[in-house]
Amino acid sequence: MSFIEVSDLRKSYGGRPVVDGVSFAVEEGEIFGILGPNGAGKTTTVECVEGLRVPDAGRVRVTGLDPVADHARVARVLGAQLQESELQAKLTVREALQLYAAFHERPADWRPLAERLGLTDRLDARFGKLSGGQKQRLFIALALIGNPRIVVLDELTTGLDPRARRDTWELIEEVRAGGVTVLLVTHFMEEAQRLCDRIAVIDKGRIAALDTPAGLIQRSAGATVISFTPSAPLDEHDLNALPALASAEHKDGRLTLSGTDATVNAVITLLARRHVTAHQLRVVDATLDDAFLDLTQEATA
Repeated sequence: MSFIEVSDLRKSYGGRPVVDGVSFAVEEGEIFGILGPNGAGKTTTVECVEGLRVPDAGRVRVTGLDPVADHARVARVLGAQLQESELQAKLTVREALQLYAAFHERPADWRPLAERLGLTDRLDARFGKLSGGQKQRLFIALALIGNPRIVVLDELTTGLDPRARRDTWELIEEVRAGGVTVLLVTHFMEEAQRLCDRIAVIDKGRIAALDTPAGLIQRSAGATVISFTPSAPLDEHDLNALPALASAEHKDGRLTLSGTDATVNAVITLLARRHVTAHQLRVVDATLDDAFLDLTQEATA
């Protein structure tokens, strides 16, 4: 049994479908990512998983439980950091951590958690006086304080500076190493590529693709890009005959080709055969950004 099962999930607002037939499963111990443009239906999907919204149709199960009908039981195994949250402005960080720890039968020790998230020197600060990044780190701590088996993180590192973001990534990797399953909603491609075992790309309420980060990158129109300035022009017929060529662009005397490793090997062979030198040669693998743009453009087309 998968830890999270979503089957043909549908949710509309004012007659407009926001989630339109989404299906996926998250396995135990996995970091499963959800990517998508703004308004794609990502947050609505995870709010149905958390039991915060009632689906119009479809089936959602968390460790075999209905998150709406069995909400209290699901809350014992699932922690959540919401995209937008607030606490009472006068509540201190220490009071918030102690309060949330009291909600759980076997809470985590909040002190090392606060230290790991850089909150130790802010324990006596009131919530209303915290910066946006400090609030975000506090909500991550509150999501983890109940020792959940599953944690849902919606826009995990929004508002964090680059150093705090990377520290948080290390924390999530430690959390997963401790046996926690993670459902991560993000718009940071680097974050998804580093953390996620598999990713569902949602666009306009539907899943445009579901694969590993490497698998999604392989789907990109040009998984590898080679660029150089040739010492002499290359014949267009030779270029168009290159295997797995996705695109070819000439600009200011520089040639940029996208394709696969087979394309790169064929280009090198072609240059040698034609006695052409490649000046300022660059070979770059496609990124998750490239795959995301290709997938969402295809869904829009």
